[in-house]
Amino acid sequence: VNLEGQPALGLEGDTDLKFLLGGGELLKLRSSSWMKARFYKLQEDCRTMWHESKTFSIEDISAVRAGRQSEGLRKYTDELLEGRCFSIIFKGRRKDLDLIASSDEEAKQWVTSLEKIMSNLNNLNCQQKTQHWIFNCLRKADKNCDSQLSLEELKDFLHQINIELDDLYAEDLFRQCDKSKSGYLSEEEIKTFYNLLTRRQEIDEIYAEYAKTTGFMSAENLLDFLIKEQKEEATLADANRLIDQYERDDKAKEKQLMTKDGFLMYLQMFEGLVLNPTHKAVHQDMNQPLNHYFISSSHNTYLMEDQLTGPSSTKAYIRALVKGCRCVELDCWDGSDEEPVIYHGHTLTSKILFRDAIKTIKDYAFKTSDYPVILSLENHCSVEQQKVMAKHMSSILGSALITTPLEDQMPTEFPSPEALKGRFLVKCKRLNKLEVYFTREAAAVNDDTLTEEEDEEEDEDIDLKGVLVFDLQKCKKLKIAKELSDMVIYCKSVPFNGFQDAKDNLAFYEMASVKEGKAIQLAEESANCYIRHNVDKLSRIYPAGLRTDSSNFNPVPLWNAGCQIVALNVQTPCPNMDLNQGRFLVNGKTGYILKPAYMRDQMSEFDPITLTRGPWLQHKTLHIMIISAQQLPKVNQKKTSVVDALVKVEIHGVPADTAEKETVHIVDNGFNPMWNENFQFDVHVPALALVRFVVEDYNYAFDNELIGQFTLPFTSLQLGKLVASLCHLPVYSLK
Repeated sequence: VNLEGQPALGLEGDTDLKFLLGGGELLKLRSSSWMKARFYKLQEDCRTMWHESKTFSIEDISAVRAGRQSEGLRKYTDELLEGRCFSIIFKGRRKDLDLIASSDEEAKQWVTSLEKIMSNLNNLNCQQKTQHWIFNCLRKADKNCDSQLSLEELKDFLHQINIELDDLYAEDLFRQCDKSKSGYLSEEEIKTFYNLLTRRQEIDEIYAEYAKTTGFMSAENLLDFLIKEQKEEATLADANRLIDQYERDDKAKEKQLMTKDGFLMYLQMFEGLVLNPTHKAVHQDMNQPLNHYFISSSHNTYLMEDQLTGPSSTKAYIRALVKGCRCVELDCWDGSDEEPVIYHGHTLTSKILFRDAIKTIKDYAFKTSDYPVILSLENHCSVEQQKVMAKHMSSILGSALITTPLEDQMPTEFPSPEALKGRFLVKCKRLNKLEVYFTREAAAVNDDTLTEEEDEEEDEDIDLKGVLVFDLQKCKKLKIAKELSDMVIYCKSVPFNGFQDAKDNLAFYEMASVKEGKAIQLAEESANCYIRHNVDKLSRIYPAGLRTDSSNFNPVPLWNAGCQIVALNVQTPCPNMDLNQGRFLVNGKTGYILKPAYMRDQMSEFDPITLTRGPWLQHKTLHIMIISAQQLPKVNQKKTSVVDALVKVEIHGVPADTAEKETVHIVDNGFNPMWNENFQFDVHVPALALVRFVVEDYNYAFDNELIGQFTLPFTSLQLGKLVASLCHLPVYSLK
């Protein structure tokens, strides 16, 4: 509570922290003709970087990459500068920083120091983050920097932290803390004020109910709480472990007692989260055929923004892969100098080299997940440049690229994600059947011409007004290079001509891409047929061409129909993207979620629309009490008013389960609003249901403003764990 010095981050006296606080000059690079010296410095709050009269938060940084890893640095700098270069990669759509230090040693110092401060901030627990935030708000309120707070400074501080009090109440609060009657709050008085401010009445009530041992919680008391409130099958040993882990008072810990502070610490850590911690790791069977899983997928992965004029970038592949996407798209066109390029054809989106995209995919494919990545190629290249594509994939991906079947005899189903760990699969057209690998007729195919109706996505082109206008290659001979064709093993692209045609004429490895409108119609009118189709085939669904703003459709109806590869525009944060992230939040973020058994059965009678009786009907009643939230940020910093907070709870699944309920809004309190409202939901097909928690700032005249959300599978809920979940809502970046 001392307003002098830096906030406690556990780095006091650290040389890396001192280096950042001292700052230094770096060359900022934008192009071959734009390279300027800029001074960068960590501010005293230890979480904000200052440069050229601008700032950015350390928490907005996604990664710091040493060397010439970015497109700009590779393109505009000499290889001799490799050791002096580094990039700061931001979350969201903020432009990254390409920087050049004066020496290799200085560049290493910047990278090491930034990574240390990022790691430290990320590892703060909820209570430490609260203290750190309040400390910084107190410092900002101390306008004259005298380490004291006047009444006016106190009012300014309360407004900063999202509390609107009338003047009389603020003055009364000030008088309670001003023990010295000096008209200012100093160190101990600020501490008193802090304790009054951060008192959690709802936690006090819960703690008081179970603290039956001289005013503290014994291990037996805590065990009683774990069983009755948290619905855990806990033991006395579990209670003792929690006390050892979270109690900060050594004297209480010696007596195996938990204080109120220790109890609050426990509630704010992962044991208190709504997400079942055992589901954060790989917990599903990964040895089923590949098509028995929902697969996290991206549409037009190379795009950073819209579909018409936005930039293409290898960074977009990094973001998708780091998020866990296992199917990425590459729209390939002839480029200059015999080098294929990737961009959204017939638009003003920028271009990147196919070679650079493949290099980036190789480097980041398995950072988040070890499980296979599907390279979905939309091929518009000439035969000669297709050969170049094949050459690049072969040389860059090497033995990780699947170029022959894994089996010794003709397979009848897909390999499993486990068998394909660390491997790449190519999805594209193929000149012949996979069976040629296992027959004497497997002689070289000389004809590089394929005549067939194209995949719908390859037919669809958009003019610059965003209107669907024409089919480019319908009923036209498509020429495919044998070198590229031979790389297509388990994902051969074919047109979709109906479920019966697919059943009669298509092999398991032949898959269709279907536009969202047609796919949703099939899911609504022939859901059971779609489910049976997807038992032994792969289906890929992609957004309609009119979504030029890179908006997203609702993936849930397609998952309900068993579709595995539901490709979304991952660059666009929105409720439908939240559902996608929630679906793939669990199972170690592998990007693969095992479908329920009744969606893996060729004779399944499951229909999400009609919901006839069957093993999918496992009726559950979900009771939720929304108690409170803490330290909600003011998303719109230009607004003079503080947050009027409300909470929504949504269920997304089969139509019978889809529901939404919301609390009242709490006027002028984003700091510690309390609702104590109870909701009840009936869920009939829990295996397909998602639960989405949303916190909004109420607006009577316009749409509410989103503060944060958290989505997870219904089956991954921890019973009794909602008491602290709203402390941990990830907040959208609206930059």
